[in-house]
Order: sequence, then C-alpha cells, then structure tokens
Amino acid sequence: MKMCGIVFSNIYDSTMGELTAHRTVASMPFGGRYRFIDFVLSNMVNSGIYNIGVITKYNYQSLMDHLGAGREWDLGRKNANLYILPPFGTGVSNVYRGNLEALNNAMTFLNATKPDYVLMCDTTVICNIDYDEALQSHIDSGADVTVIANNEIKSYECDSNDFVITVDENGVVNDLAIGYMLDGKPLIGMGMFIIARKTLINIIESYVSRGRYSFEKDYLLSRFVDGSVKINAYEFKGHVLRNHNTLSYFKNNFKIMNEEIRADIFKSDAPIYTKIRDEAPSYYHEGCQVKECTVADGCNIYGRVDNSIIFRDVVIEKGATVRNSIIMQGSRIGAGANINYAIIDKNVTVSPTAELMGASSVPVVVHKGDTVNGK
Repeated sequence: MKMCGIVFSNIYDSTMGELTAHRTVASMPFGGRYRFIDFVLSNMVNSGIYNIGVITKYNYQSLMDHLGAGREWDLGRKNANLYILPPFGTGVSNVYRGNLEALNNAMTFLNATKPDYVLMCDTTVICNIDYDEALQSHIDSGADVTVIANNEIKSYECDSNDFVITVDENGVVNDLAIGYMLDGKPLIGMGMFIIARKTLINIIESYVSRGRYSFEKDYLLSRFVDGSVKINAYEFKGHVLRNHNTLSYFKNNFKIMNEEIRADIFKSDAPIYTKIRDEAPSYYHEGCQVKECTVADGCNIYGRVDNSIIFRDVVIEKGATVRNSIIMQGSRIGAGANINYAIIDKNVTVSPTAELMGASSVPVVVHKGDTVNGK
C-alpha cells in the first residue's frame, strides 16, 4: 500500500510572533542550514512517499524559493511530484481557518492522486521517522484514523493545541483531549495523521459544507465522543522537538548540539535534505574564538562566538562577542558588539558597539532586515 503526503505550511504561524511576519512557519530556519519543512519532506521521501502537496495560506514566497521544483528531495523526477497548493487555487473564495478548510483547497490534488492512504503533517515537529511502520500499524489496526504520537517526559507542559491521548493494550485510543494533560500515561500527538484517501475526501465534503473547519476538534473529537470513530495510535520512540512558540524554537536549536539528539535526527541512512547552496567554507580569521557552536558555510568570523547557531553568510567582526544566540543568514555583527541570548533574523545589521542582552527564558528577537544601532 502507498501513501501520498499533505503538508500544512501555515497552521501555527501566529505562535512564532514576528519570526513568521514575512514567512510561513514551514520555512522557519533551523539548525544553521535547514527549514522546518525539510524534516517533514525528507521523512516522507525516505519512507517512499513521492506525491506531496504543500498547502499554503500567505507569506509563502520564501517557501516557494526554498522548495523550487523539489530536486533536493528527489521530487523533481518523472514519477515524483511536489505540488504547491495556494489558497483560491481551486475557486474556493475564503482563506482557511483550520486544516479541514485547508484540505478543501487541496481537493483537486486528493482526487487526482492514486495512493490509497494520506499522511497529513504539520511542520513544527522535528524528528526522523519511518512512516512505513506507521502505515503498517494503521492497516493492521483496522482503525479509521491513526495518530502518530510519543511519550513526553513527566515535566512536559501541555500546549493548548496538543492532541493528548491514552491507549489500551492494543494501541487503540480510549481517551482523548485537546490542550489538556490526561491522567495515566498519555501520549502527545505529533501533528501527523494517517487516513484512507477516500474517507478523507468524504469527511472534507461533509464537514466543510456544514461550516466545520478543524480535523482534530470537529471530526476526531466529536466522533470519538459519540463512539463512531476508531482511532489507532502509533507510538514513536525517537527524539521529538516540538516548536510551539518562539521560546521552544530557541531552545530546540540548541538541543541539536546534543550528540545523542543530533545522531537520532540526522541519521546517515535516512538523511535530512535541504536546498543546496554552493558557498565557500566558513573562514575563521586569526585571533577569533569559537566554542561549542554550529556554524554553516560562507561565514567570516573575526570575533568571539560561544554556544551559538550561526547560519550561512554571517559576518562577525573583530571584537564582537556572540553568546547563546541564533544568528540567521546574511546578518552582520559589527566590531565590538555584544550579544547574549538573542535571535537575530535574516539580513540584520548590528552596528559596532551595540548591545543586545536577553535571557534564556526571554531571548531578544531582532526582526528580518532591521538595523540595531550602537551606543
């Protein structure tokens, strides 16, 4: 049995604040050279899914620039297709409010594709997962829907959008809540669902026509309560990085420097692909100091950098100090500048002697293209 893929690129834009003012959450930079969507697409391709639709809503120019024709993910060949599914592309006159309405914009794709099953994914959850195993679990269970979930640590704070479940000994969901931590040993949904394609089409047609727009709340939760849907749970045992908001995004960038987490997410036999840029290697000038950092190519480093994520084409001038920060592509940190606990978006100029001091729980965010003046 085969699956096609649906990726929701805009569902959680509002949770990232100014970082998604000019981009979709799917195109959020991550880990020095990747975007959120790279992980979802790579997992799908590594699992043999080669027909993928990416549903967009607004601010998707940077996403289209990043994806191109999908060649980096092996989606530009004869028997593979990457479809960008913008709003209004099928004559639908409203911008969607939830994922059911978003799927309504993808009906042409769903009707035309051949696989029997659909894998629906958000992009804010980062992991390295084999969807073949999840599909087999779905087929074996005989359930209407399979939710992919994992067991978080006890101190995990439930987000308002979290799909929380408990299961019986057969993996069948026996309790379900959204944004509420259930008793017992709950699993937290990863924004990934498997369902038969024809069943999904019927749900979309039935529910959207009645003004319902959320797959989780309007379909799964309501049908679970009245006992008319069987939900299977596939428990994923690998590392999962959830990017609920700006703070979790900030912390997760540093988690990938952990050797165990990095090895689990960036596997040699299931690589994470991204857009290729032919850049020169980063140049570490005489006298610079770099400690415990992830540094992409094309950078010029003259100053001091500690425990930071440095994206492509960043310049850190002599005498500048960058600590515990994320510096995105094309930014320039002036001589003598002092930065600690900050997220510097793309193409930012930090003037000489400027200071940016945040905290581990409240990082400073500098917007894309801004200039930070010195003293």
